[in-house]
Amino acid sequence: MTNQDDSGHDPAMTRYFLMVAARIVPVAGALFGLVLLGRAVTLPDRILGMAIVLAAIFVMATLPRALARRWRTPPAP
Repeated sequence: MTNQDDSGHDPAMTRYFLMVAARIVPVAGALFGLVLLGRAVTLPDRILGMAIVLAAIFVMATLPRALARRWRTPPAP
């Protein structure tokens, strides 16, 4: 038995792709911040690059767990 609605859409597949995106997008953001940090000449550019890297690391650490907790199957009564 599958968990599909009337349109044939499987919510587990959507959640899987969102979880994968939640892992890949922050990595791309961290790489962008590292590139910005490496090419920075002025102090404000370096600060911006470091802020982007730190924000991406925070998102990498928290977003997948938050999504998994939100999508957890409720306990049976």
